[in-house]
Amino acid sequence: MSDKNINSMISVIPVKNFQQSLTWYKKLIGRDPDIVPMEGIAEWLIVENAWIQVTIDPDRAGNTTLVICVNDLEAQCKTFSASNLPIGKIEEYPEIIKMAEIIDPEGNKISFVQDISNNSDS
Repeated sequence: MSDKNINSMISVIPVKNFQQSLTWYKKLIGRDPDIVPMEGIAEWLIVENAWIQVTIDPDRAGNTTLVICVNDLEAQCKTFSASNLPIGKIEEYPEIIKMAEIIDPEGNKISFVQDISNNSDS
């Protein structure tokens, strides 16, 4: 696989209850999906050429981990708190990352990670 040939990425989150998950992801992302290409699939453009797709797939639901890198983890956590979305405590791996996790209604894990490796004086 050549990174020069890659032009986009879609992270697929399988769910059993599409309507419940759709409502939850609208709250998480803060808006309606950008595309609903067919029944049982919703997609959000998160950053240029990077998408989250929520799709009905009962056999795989609840077994996905998605990592989203952010610039300011504390601000992200405050946004979730204001929306009544319970996010875990911030864990720090000194001079590497800070991260916090949120679990969707199906059991899929979304980790929000902030790179702090450039914040050190060394």
